[in-house]
Amino acid sequence: MSLFAVRAFTSPARLLRAAGISLALAAVALLAACSSPVQLMPTPVKFTTGQPDPFELNEANGDSTSIPLLYATNRAVIIESRQPFYSIFPSDTLRLGVAKVQVGDGTLSWEQLRQLSTSPSQRGRPVLSLERMEELVALPPQSDAENSPEAQALFGVINKALDVSQHRDLIVYVHGFNNAVWRGTAQAAQFHHFTGRQAVVLAFLWPSAGSLLSYATDVRSARASVPAFARLIEMLARNTNAEHINILAFSAGARIASEGLATLARPQEGESREALRARLRLGQIYFAAPDEDTYRFVTDLRQYIDLTERVSLGANLGDRALRFAARHQRASRAGRPSADDLTEEQIEFVNAASQRLNFDMIRVDPRNIPDLHRRAHSFWFTNAWVSSDVLMQFLWHKPPAERGLQEAFTPQGMRFWTFPPDYEQRIEERMRALRPMPATP
Repeated sequence: MSLFAVRAFTSPARLLRAAGISLALAAVALLAACSSPVQLMPTPVKFTTGQPDPFELNEANGDSTSIPLLYATNRAVIIESRQPFYSIFPSDTLRLGVAKVQVGDGTLSWEQLRQLSTSPSQRGRPVLSLERMEELVALPPQSDAENSPEAQALFGVINKALDVSQHRDLIVYVHGFNNAVWRGTAQAAQFHHFTGRQAVVLAFLWPSAGSLLSYATDVRSARASVPAFARLIEMLARNTNAEHINILAFSAGARIASEGLATLARPQEGESREALRARLRLGQIYFAAPDEDTYRFVTDLRQYIDLTERVSLGANLGDRALRFAARHQRASRAGRPSADDLTEEQIEFVNAASQRLNFDMIRVDPRNIPDLHRRAHSFWFTNAWVSSDVLMQFLWHKPPAERGLQEAFTPQGMRFWTFPPDYEQRIEERMRALRPMPATP
């Protein structure tokens, strides 16, 4: 089936006429799913091969079931404190700090967590909980991070972490709709954990209300968070030694990342595109089930794609959450796109970008992927195949074919990628190729 290229595919009219779950029932079902605790995600395939041991570079000790995490937020605070209470309202102040996420109830040992994190079994997955947050920096709109001793101290911590990391990139995670602070930090923390605790991850905690019934409020808050996100990326580019700044944007977080990247794509006076690209150092950008208008997403993509190494979009065409969002917003979502919402020029651009501009449409098809619900929305962390591919893109900077995906084309010429039936075998082969050869005696 075509994605952007076929006009008959998932048009807004068909969405509005679609039979099935009513909006009320869909809301109840989604609320039940989203209010559950965050359990340790299924182990990505690349971590179950044993080729090599993903945690061999991590110096584990007795408290390593706690995961440290950098965070930034534009949430307003009720009372200023090093351990503030963050509200659901947007603020013009950008705040940065460190969080600590606990895996399990305190009785889980590092060795037990390590075994769970390299096993394909989904039994006994522990719950992740936010243990504490410590705010280190508060930057009002007119303040300059270069003149803030607190900000420079935090950037120093980030640079030290980058220096000792096997991966010199900084990964920024932008959570989705209906995410309270604890949920967003838990999702980012487990992503950091499954990099072998080697990558440097920062969570951008925009002010989602944390309630499915507040979808319209979250839409407004996401738009209001774009300036803070753009400011954060620019600040990280200026003050850290990251080789690349990578971005993983999930669901409604795509609204922030997409528009934010388009904002960053505007050069300073007299600045060339080459200089802008070198200044921002944007690497791998992955939109997982993006809840953004299809038209707006493509409009933004045209502005910034040349400044990045690669832009990927993971889409499940049966995504139930995005069906609900499309009805609410009266436009197809980029994670469940309709060419009816695009101009002919935009369709031509997407087709060309898929072949020549490192834009990868990844079809997450439940018919081909084990243990994936046909209406899944949070597939990037709930499915072992998909999470494995996301991790490999960020850690390896490889194109889809070198990550084990299979190329396909629509009749109109758009290239997209799928998970082949032998995906696990492909990953095992690639992981074996990474294992160092034994030294010759």
